[in-house]
Amino acid sequence: MAGSSAVLEDDSLLSRLDRHLLKLETFFALLSGLAVFSLMFLAAYSVGGRKFFAAPLSGYVDYIEVLMPLIAVMGIAYVQRDGSHIRMDMVIGKLKGRALWGAELLSVVLILLLMIALTMGSWAHFERSFDCARPLCSRDSSIDIGLPIWPSKLIVPVAFSVMCLRLGLQVWGYGRAFLLNLPSPVAVPLVQSIEEQARAEVDQLGDADNG
Repeated sequence: MAGSSAVLEDDSLLSRLDRHLLKLETFFALLSGLAVFSLMFLAAYSVGGRKFFAAPLSGYVDYIEVLMPLIAVMGIAYVQRDGSHIRMDMVIGKLKGRALWGAELLSVVLILLLMIALTMGSWAHFERSFDCARPLCSRDSSIDIGLPIWPSKLIVPVAFSVMCLRLGLQVWGYGRAFLLNLPSPVAVPLVQSIEEQARAEVDQLGDADNG
């Protein structure tokens, strides 16, 4: 299940790299949010045009097709950093110390291998679509208004590459925690208990009131 987590920071190289990558992940997540926001306006424009002027937005489905990769994959590294992806932690949540870090390390390594394969495959799809010898550098286009598809296909390997960087940092973090048996490693999501979540929410509310 999805759970609340915290990511600790310090002055180590790993933590500094984590914070630098977070800036890029936050920017990508912002782009994903703006894509969702723009679809709201496109939907309102299309429905309003059909309702009042009998003229819906031309190429509405094409725009959705182009924006969908932004919505679907641009924020995955940001969510992975915070440990907010849905996960089954009934077993792993009961582990402590090296057993926990070893299990987390194994899962992250497997995810990294999968993401590397997906990155290579999605890049191959982009290469098949991109050709500057053709109009708009595109070998394929959307059905209705002929939007080039290659920009959307490029988004996927770019987002997956950032995900691979994030997973690489987490492999480093969990591996370091496993070898040194650290109680609270940096740059990896630490799942919080219900009490810790409640305490963090109280602290946030207190900070908001003081502000």
